Amino acid sequence: MTGAAAEGNVSFVRIGDVESVWDDLLGIYRECWAHKLHLPHYAPETFGERLHRHAGEPGWEAVVAYDSGEPIGYIYANRLTGADDRWWRRTRPEAEPTVAGVSTVAVKEMMVRQRWRRQGTARKLHDVLLAGRPETQVSLMVNPLNQDGRVQALYVSWGYRTVGTAQSSPEAPVLTVMVRPVRA
Repeated sequence: MTGAAAEGNVSFVRIGDVESVWDDLLGIYRECWAHKLHLPHYAPETFGERLHRHAGEPGWEAVVAYDSGEPIGYIYANRLTGADDRWWRRTRPEAEPTVAGVSTVAVKEMMVRQRWRRQGTARKLHDVLLAGRPETQVSLMVNPLNQDGRVQALYVSWGYRTVGTAQSSPEAPVLTVMVRPVRA
């Protein structure tokens, strides 16, 4: 664990080692996607494979939120390696050099357990993660249908703008690719 911030009984812990929080992340994931775990893209094994791959990428870091020691949410991200990064190669239309050529941290996953939603936990996770990042820009992908578009609208309210779409696999939904400055 590399650092912590607290808000009430909720603490936000920066993590550089995925093994130390593997079970916490998987438990949160399973609860948040319980209704879709039967689908290939959302299966816990598939998530585990993605998490393992993401954690091995440059600049991987997570922030995990705990309420009185109970894991309640997480965000994790890594540094993109440049305009030829897989993130940008699958973005359609092709990302402009003014987007893909900028030092970027990519948020790969962010989840908050149901009981702690609509309390600012996701925003705090996001802000704690970005406060420690050296990159100029942050990017994320969101399913535009998630919660009837409310999640994407939330990201717009945080300063994100749409730059394209991407689909990571044939089983995966088409996602909206969004960016904003790290220090917005």
